[in-house]
Amino acid sequence: MAAESYDAIVVGGGHNGLVAAAYLAKTGAKTLVLESRATTGGAATTEAPWPDAPEFRVTRLSYVMSLLPPTIMNDLQLERHGYKVFPMGPYYQAFPEGGSLTLYEEESQRAYDEIAKWSKQDADAYSQWNAWLGGLADVLGPLLLTVPPTIGSRKPRDLAATLRLAWRHRGLDVRTIADVTRLMTMSIADLLDDWFESPQIKGALAVNGVIGTWAGPQEPGTAYVMAHHSIGDVGDGRLGSWGFPEGGMGAVADAIASAGRSYGVTIRTGARVAKIAIAPGSGRATGVILDSGEELSAKVVVTSLHPKTAFLDHVGREHLPPEFAEDIEHWKTRSGVVKINLALAELPDFTANPGANLQEHHTGSVEMAPSMEYIERAFIDAREGRPALRPFSDGVIPTAFDRTLSPGGTHIMSLFTQWVPADWSAEPHRDELEKYADRVIDAYNEVAPNFKGAILHRDVVGPYEMEHDYGLIGGNIFHGELSLEQLFHMRPAPGFADYRTPVPGLYYASSATHAGGGVCGIPGMQAAKAAIADRRKAVRVRARPRRG
Repeated sequence: MAAESYDAIVVGGGHNGLVAAAYLAKTGAKTLVLESRATTGGAATTEAPWPDAPEFRVTRLSYVMSLLPPTIMNDLQLERHGYKVFPMGPYYQAFPEGGSLTLYEEESQRAYDEIAKWSKQDADAYSQWNAWLGGLADVLGPLLLTVPPTIGSRKPRDLAATLRLAWRHRGLDVRTIADVTRLMTMSIADLLDDWFESPQIKGALAVNGVIGTWAGPQEPGTAYVMAHHSIGDVGDGRLGSWGFPEGGMGAVADAIASAGRSYGVTIRTGARVAKIAIAPGSGRATGVILDSGEELSAKVVVTSLHPKTAFLDHVGREHLPPEFAEDIEHWKTRSGVVKINLALAELPDFTANPGANLQEHHTGSVEMAPSMEYIERAFIDAREGRPALRPFSDGVIPTAFDRTLSPGGTHIMSLFTQWVPADWSAEPHRDELEKYADRVIDAYNEVAPNFKGAILHRDVVGPYEMEHDYGLIGGNIFHGELSLEQLFHMRPAPGFADYRTPVPGLYYASSATHAGGGVCGIPGMQAAKAAIADRRKAVRVRARPRRG
């Protein structure tokens, strides 16, 4: 019996896979998405984790939007398909020793006064810091949508791509190049020490340098991680702005899926891929084989899974160049992240800013990261092989805006916490994870004494569950660490950063490619564009009249 045939098959129904499928289908390609789980979205998922309380829904893993570019929103008309984002409020940290810090995005007297409570010098420096970041965003922002050239290749196409990149940045001065170099190589701790004096301000600004990263603020390269999280917006034109999607992160995936279906995409859930089918002789990808044994053929295959799964498991080393296979084997994908989702009977009532009624400090990030030393100590604990004694937490309360997630009068709080040992992805460690979660909750309870008593339900998701249930090997939300040796033309391997792979007909759309890290959709868009360009080129070549 002949295998069912498609123009394109996309492996993985996370947001990048769905974006790739939508772009392919827009060209008229008969496109199929295969997702192993019962629902699409991957790490961008809204779930009801408590069977006895299905009225509470949480954004179980990823939890805020920032880096999805207007290009994708407009190309796929996502707003027509239900995409709606509420911009987050300010950064807020209540300190165990007393007092609080609220960081506002706008330039205003209240923004200045908040920082000046802790340091007038830092208040004076803060606007210059934002201006400096804005200048770097002018350089780094466009790079997110740039296909990395194959640096070092002497092929005419690769040389041309490298020259185009150099020409585009020909106006950069010596100072800007130096600033970018520093950003790529420095620790966020050293960078902030150059700018600020107050431990409270430095703790607040260090958070973006370590989110989802197996590195403390003292580690080189964490300054870039901060920039990566600070150069996007949610469509409101504000640098580094973040937002809550209405309906949770799963609603983002749903909007992309809806757009794809409007172009003719077929989505199959509960369809786990076992292998990419490789044609003998040519080594070309010709489709997929499911766990069930079902075979599906396609002219183009796009995979959006973790590189170790996509290449080592689904393609197999025997079909890969040895150097490429070795690069993927060495791909770093540690994490130590623990996600804690809470259903609350009432909002946290902070001693420093009293009241369980909705206030502005509940509408943004509600942190437990009082200093860089606090964050660094949490990482040292995990690196030495034990869960952090005092974990740091990036918390948000999406129900401050989005009332679709819980009943009236109640709230959802999402805590993205770090760290536990990197090898906890190999075993569940349930008892230890619950004790770790207790310590996170106790830390918030120190500054908001009603917090622990307000918890109705809790859901603790560790690295093991992230890997085995969601395919995030090591529990890494970026499909690979954002370290210097794994950025731009090195992502996921030298010579293959252009969303193509060593296997003809197979394209790569995972967050392990350039611009991956965050729910941005850029890898999906770029992989689809690469496949479309190659198909059109092949058609043109076949259409040329033969001489003779």
